[in-house]
Amino acid sequence: MASSVKGKTAIVTGAGSGINLCFAQALLENGCNVVIADLALRPEAQAVYDTFTTSPKAVFVKTDVADWSQLEQLFTIAEKEFGEVGIVCPGAGIFEPNHSAFWFPPGSAPSTDTTASSRYATLDINLVHPIRMSQMAITHFLKHRRPEDKEQKKKHILLVSSIAGHMPLFVGPLYSITKHGISALVQSLAPLDHSLGIRVVGIAPGITRTPIWLEHPDKMALLDEQVDEWVLPEDVATMMLALVSQEKVGEAVGETDQEKLTIPVAGGTILEVSKTVRAVSVFNDPGPIGRAGNTVTNFNDVQDMILQMLGTS
Repeated sequence: MASSVKGKTAIVTGAGSGINLCFAQALLENGCNVVIADLALRPEAQAVYDTFTTSPKAVFVKTDVADWSQLEQLFTIAEKEFGEVGIVCPGAGIFEPNHSAFWFPPGSAPSTDTTASSRYATLDINLVHPIRMSQMAITHFLKHRRPEDKEQKKKHILLVSSIAGHMPLFVGPLYSITKHGISALVQSLAPLDHSLGIRVVGIAPGITRTPIWLEHPDKMALLDEQVDEWVLPEDVATMMLALVSQEKVGEAVGETDQEKLTIPVAGGTILEVSKTVRAVSVFNDPGPIGRAGNTVTNFNDVQDMILQMLGTS
């Protein structure tokens, strides 16, 4: 049975822009209060959240997701403002920028990762923060658990993977590693759904038209916009909303025909969203290669540039 998000409360990290902004907006438009966590709000995000000041309400909390104490604060603020949290989406992420990239090791320019810190920002943001926040969410859900929750009041953790989590990515190994990890986390936590009413699900977007691509020339170099098709962030957000409110979805984004809702949603479900929708299999998954919305025509050219750089360094 589908369940409405109306009257619920969500925490969404990375909702200052892009896919997570669209998801937070979809939640708000459907009556869900949202605690927005990000380093800052882009003007378009500020404009959206300024329209939700009463009920449902958007509350922005400046947050560095690599700081666990700031993640804890999100739950404290959400409880104080709204009470119990029902949806947690640790969606903040970066697409292996040059300042934290495998091919620019710590201590070399332009990396800002240092050998002294013994850390990669890409891993802290993309993988460690969702792992830690999932632990916090489970603790919060269990604290507020009531006997009827298992059947009637499902709680949701929605994790943001990527098509890069289901394929190798020479041009961005750290990013691919983190997204493989996110997909593994979703599938590993599947038993929580049946046993405790905590449904952990994932979304794996294709090449999505957001600032993480548009404002980074090194990433745009992968694409031929005459050939490669963009996935719209609004479409990804539509399917994210479906993951936390429906028991079945279709292969078309936003499908409403009941006979075409052929993909079941349960703990461990990961939806790949390109120009169409498919469920990612735990074993022997065919991967995203070649599907419209997933292609990067100039991949080999960029790979060759990296190999040339390595050969002349």
